[in-house]
Amino acid sequence: MHGYRRFCNKIYQATKYFIGTLEKFDKGFLPQATAGRTGKEALAERWILSRFNTAAKEIHHALSTREFSRSTQVVYTYFYDELCDVYIENSKAMVQNGTVVERTSALNTLYTALEGALRMIHPFMPFLSEELWQRLPRRRNDTTPSITIASYPSYEESLYDPESEATYELILGCSKGVRSLLSEYNIERANVFVQATDAKTYEIAKSQVQAIKSLAGKSWSEIAVLPPTEATPTGCAVFAVSTSAAIFLEVEGHVNIDKEITKSQVKIKKAADSINNQLQRIEGESFKNKVSDAVQAEERKRLEEMMSMQANYEKTLKQFQSLKLETH
Repeated sequence: MHGYRRFCNKIYQATKYFIGTLEKFDKGFLPQATAGRTGKEALAERWILSRFNTAAKEIHHALSTREFSRSTQVVYTYFYDELCDVYIENSKAMVQNGTVVERTSALNTLYTALEGALRMIHPFMPFLSEELWQRLPRRRNDTTPSITIASYPSYEESLYDPESEATYELILGCSKGVRSLLSEYNIERANVFVQATDAKTYEIAKSQVQAIKSLAGKSWSEIAVLPPTEATPTGCAVFAVSTSAAIFLEVEGHVNIDKEITKSQVKIKKAADSINNQLQRIEGESFKNKVSDAVQAEERKRLEEMMSMQANYEKTLKQFQSLKLETH
């Protein structure tokens, strides 16, 4: 119950932020006539529009097959994890520091993503969504009096952008890696390095470093993007984002090396045990035959995350072992 109350507050705060932003930066804001793309959208905008589009497709499928639990999970993930925790945070820099064109585009995208999210969640939260929807401005020639008779979001082929999704997922992975390492080692004002293993990834990370910083919290001192030609940083904890990039947190002089080696070894053992248990579950006949495809996909994703974390612990262990050899 507490979690859903927090979710309701998140929806309210997102709407309040949008309205407050209009009051501060664009009091005469009028949403563009349609929800389509203009071609001026930044990467984060293309990503959220594509994610909204995908959520609309998935929720239609879930409702048509009467998977009501799945449908609420889809809209929850989109509203909470993608719109509120990612796009709204990233949009703040675009609105506050961008040009007039960039700000207008960011606000139009936020309107489309938020107004559509309220319509999407309306069947499950009718009173809250109606109240907040009524506070938003309307598109030109839209005279719909109530969200109860507004059209439900549907899939639009023009908004689907797998390339932007994949590119932005890299940025999200980098910011997640920074937050994870900073939280684990609790080092204030630490230096962080993002190292790409290929030229394409390097150019993406370099061009989107502001987005990484916006989503990475505030405990870091500096975040630098390193090309694949530069030597791998030493004396660092490691978070592998993918085969294309890794995050390095400078910990030398801030931690006890022997203790960290022991902790890493314990983490590797626990991760291996968790992976083994997850494999047994996924490969069981009852799981394959009785569990829905959506749940199976989620559990496979959990397995991939476990294996990724194990790889991170192993790379960090190697860094600490090398650092110990250097100090002796």
